[in-house]
Amino acid sequence: MVDKSRVESGFERGLFASRWLMAPMYLGLVVSLAMLVVVFVRELIYYAPKAFTMPSEDAILAVLTLVDLTLAGNLLLIVLFSGYEAFVSKMDLDETGDRPEWMGKVDFSGLKLKLIASIVAISGIHLLKQFMEIGETGAEATFSEPQLRWLVIIHLTFVVSGVLLAAMDWVSAKTGKH
Repeated sequence: MVDKSRVESGFERGLFASRWLMAPMYLGLVVSLAMLVVVFVRELIYYAPKAFTMPSEDAILAVLTLVDLTLAGNLLLIVLFSGYEAFVSKMDLDETGDRPEWMGKVDFSGLKLKLIASIVAISGIHLLKQFMEIGETGAEATFSEPQLRWLVIIHLTFVVSGVLLAAMDWVSAKTGKH
Protein backbone atom coordinates (compact mmCIF):
# COMPACT_ATOMS: atom_id res chain seq x y z
CA MET A 1 0.00 0.00 0.00
CA VAL A 2 1.27 3.46 -0.94
CA ASP A 3 1.87 5.86 1.89
CA LYS A 4 -0.92 8.49 1.92
CA SER A 5 1.48 11.30 2.69
CA ARG A 6 3.57 10.45 -0.41
CA VAL A 7 0.48 10.47 -2.63
CA GLU A 8 -0.72 13.68 -1.07
CA SER A 9 2.72 15.27 -1.37
CA GLY A 10 3.01 14.26 -5.04
CA PHE A 11 -0.45 15.60 -5.76
CA GLU A 12 0.36 18.91 -4.07
CA ARG A 13 3.63 19.25 -6.00
CA GLY A 14 1.77 18.61 -9.26
CA LEU A 15 -0.93 21.08 -8.29
CA PHE A 16 1.69 23.70 -7.43
CA ALA A 17 3.51 23.08 -10.74
CA SER A 18 0.25 23.64 -12.64
CA ARG A 19 0.72 27.38 -12.15
CA TRP A 20 3.12 27.21 -15.11
CA LEU A 21 0.12 26.55 -17.36
CA MET A 22 -0.46 30.32 -17.05
CA ALA A 23 2.92 31.13 -18.64
CA PRO A 24 1.68 30.79 -22.26
CA MET A 25 -1.15 33.19 -21.41
CA TYR A 26 1.33 35.80 -20.23
CA LEU A 27 3.33 35.23 -23.42
CA GLY A 28 0.11 35.86 -25.35
CA LEU A 29 -0.27 39.15 -23.48
CA VAL A 30 3.25 40.11 -24.59
CA VAL A 31 2.13 39.49 -28.18
CA SER A 32 -0.96 41.62 -27.46
CA LEU A 33 1.31 44.42 -26.22
CA ALA A 34 3.29 44.20 -29.47
CA MET A 35 0.00 44.44 -31.38
CA LEU A 36 -0.86 47.62 -29.44
CA VAL A 37 2.53 49.08 -30.31
CA VAL A 38 1.89 48.40 -34.01
CA VAL A 39 -1.52 50.09 -33.81
CA PHE A 40 -0.02 53.03 -31.86
CA VAL A 41 2.72 53.54 -34.45
CA ARG A 42 0.20 53.24 -37.29
CA GLU A 43 -2.00 55.92 -35.67
CA LEU A 44 1.00 58.15 -35.00
CA ILE A 45 2.17 57.86 -38.61
CA TYR A 46 -1.36 58.65 -39.80
CA TYR A 47 -1.83 61.75 -37.62
CA ALA A 48 1.70 63.24 -37.46
CA PRO A 49 1.82 64.58 -41.04
CA LYS A 50 -1.55 66.28 -40.50
CA ALA A 51 -0.44 68.09 -37.34
CA PHE A 52 0.11 71.44 -39.07
CA THR A 53 -3.20 71.43 -40.91
CA MET A 54 -5.70 69.68 -38.66
CA PRO A 55 -8.22 71.60 -36.55
CA SER A 56 -7.66 71.59 -32.80
CA GLU A 57 -10.63 69.26 -32.21
CA ASP A 58 -9.09 66.68 -34.54
CA ALA A 59 -5.72 67.09 -32.81
CA ILE A 60 -7.35 66.46 -29.43
CA LEU A 61 -9.09 63.36 -30.80
CA ALA A 62 -5.79 62.11 -32.22
CA VAL A 63 -4.01 62.66 -28.92
CA LEU A 64 -6.86 60.98 -27.01
CA THR A 65 -6.55 57.97 -29.32
CA LEU A 66 -2.81 57.73 -28.57
CA VAL A 67 -3.40 58.18 -24.83
CA ASP A 68 -6.10 55.50 -24.96
CA LEU A 69 -3.68 53.05 -26.59
CA THR A 70 -0.97 53.95 -24.07
CA LEU A 71 -3.31 53.33 -21.13
CA ALA A 72 -4.27 49.97 -22.61
CA GLY A 73 -0.55 49.14 -22.89
CA ASN A 74 0.03 50.19 -19.28
CA LEU A 75 -2.87 47.99 -18.24
CA LEU A 76 -1.32 45.06 -20.07
CA LEU A 77 2.03 45.65 -18.34
CA ILE A 78 0.41 45.78 -14.92
CA VAL A 79 -1.44 42.52 -15.55
CA LEU A 80 1.68 40.92 -17.05
CA PHE A 81 4.11 41.79 -14.28
CA SER A 82 1.78 41.58 -11.31
CA GLY A 83 -0.04 38.50 -12.50
CA TYR A 84 3.12 36.61 -13.37
CA GLU A 85 4.77 37.45 -10.05
CA ALA A 86 1.62 36.75 -8.03
CA PHE A 87 0.57 33.51 -9.69
CA VAL A 88 3.52 31.95 -11.53
CA SER A 89 6.96 32.90 -10.30
CA LYS A 90 8.94 35.80 -8.89
CA MET A 91 11.08 37.56 -11.45
CA ASP A 92 14.72 37.19 -10.50
CA LEU A 93 16.04 40.28 -12.23
CA ASP A 94 19.24 42.03 -11.39
CA GLU A 95 18.47 45.01 -9.24
CA THR A 96 18.66 47.66 -11.89
CA GLY A 97 17.53 51.22 -11.54
CA ASP A 98 14.71 50.83 -14.05
CA ARG A 99 12.72 48.15 -12.25
CA PRO A 100 9.33 49.73 -11.48
CA GLU A 101 8.92 50.39 -7.76
CA TRP A 102 5.52 48.72 -7.61
CA MET A 103 6.77 45.40 -9.05
CA GLY A 104 6.59 42.66 -6.49
CA LYS A 105 4.50 44.85 -4.20
CA VAL A 106 1.14 44.81 -5.96
CA ASP A 107 -1.06 42.10 -4.48
CA PHE A 108 -4.25 40.75 -6.02
CA SER A 109 -6.31 43.48 -4.35
CA GLY A 110 -4.04 46.21 -5.69
CA LEU A 111 -4.09 44.57 -9.12
CA LYS A 112 -7.90 44.67 -9.15
CA LEU A 113 -7.91 48.35 -8.25
CA LYS A 114 -5.28 49.24 -10.87
CA LEU A 115 -7.21 47.22 -13.43
CA ILE A 116 -10.55 48.92 -12.75
CA ALA A 117 -8.88 52.36 -12.60
CA SER A 118 -7.33 51.75 -16.03
CA ILE A 119 -10.65 50.53 -17.42
CA VAL A 120 -12.41 53.64 -16.07
CA ALA A 121 -9.74 55.88 -17.62
CA ILE A 122 -9.94 54.09 -20.99
CA SER A 123 -13.75 54.20 -20.90
CA GLY A 124 -13.69 57.90 -20.00
CA ILE A 125 -11.38 58.72 -22.89
CA HIS A 126 -13.53 56.71 -25.29
CA LEU A 127 -16.64 58.51 -24.04
CA LEU A 128 -14.97 61.90 -24.36
CA LYS A 129 -13.97 61.09 -27.95
CA GLN A 130 -17.57 60.19 -28.78
CA PHE A 131 -18.91 63.40 -27.27
CA MET A 132 -16.34 65.48 -29.16
CA GLU A 133 -17.47 63.89 -32.43
CA ILE A 134 -21.15 64.82 -31.94
CA GLY A 135 -22.36 66.66 -35.02
CA GLU A 136 -19.13 66.16 -36.97
CA THR A 137 -19.44 64.96 -40.51
CA GLY A 138 -17.00 62.21 -41.34
CA ALA A 139 -16.63 61.11 -37.71
CA GLU A 140 -15.19 57.61 -37.18
CA ALA A 141 -18.40 56.34 -35.62
CA THR A 142 -21.54 58.38 -35.18
CA PHE A 143 -23.70 57.39 -32.26
CA SER A 144 -27.38 58.05 -31.73
CA GLU A 145 -28.66 59.55 -28.49
CA PRO A 146 -29.67 56.15 -27.05
CA GLN A 147 -26.25 54.72 -27.94
CA LEU A 148 -24.49 57.63 -26.22
CA ARG A 149 -26.76 57.16 -23.20
CA TRP A 150 -25.67 53.51 -23.03
CA LEU A 151 -22.01 54.53 -23.27
CA VAL A 152 -22.51 56.84 -20.28
CA ILE A 153 -24.35 54.11 -18.34
CA ILE A 154 -21.59 51.61 -19.04
CA HIS A 155 -18.91 54.13 -18.01
CA LEU A 156 -20.78 54.92 -14.79
CA THR A 157 -21.08 51.18 -14.14
CA PHE A 158 -17.28 50.92 -14.36
CA VAL A 159 -16.90 53.90 -12.01
CA VAL A 160 -19.36 52.47 -9.44
CA SER A 161 -17.70 49.05 -9.70
CA GLY A 162 -14.33 50.64 -8.99
CA VAL A 163 -15.65 52.52 -5.99
CA LEU A 164 -17.32 49.36 -4.63
CA LEU A 165 -14.13 47.31 -5.13
CA ALA A 166 -12.12 49.96 -3.31
CA ALA A 167 -14.69 50.07 -0.50
CA MET A 168 -14.63 46.28 -0.16
CA ASP A 169 -10.83 46.29 0.03
CA TRP A 170 -10.91 49.10 2.59
CA VAL A 171 -13.42 47.21 4.76
CA SER A 172 -11.39 44.02 4.39
CA ALA A 173 -8.21 45.82 5.45
CA LYS A 174 -9.96 47.39 8.46
CA THR A 175 -11.28 44.06 9.70
CA GLY A 176 -7.92 42.35 9.22
CA LYS A 177 -9.61 39.23 7.85
CA HIS A 178 -8.16 38.34 4.46
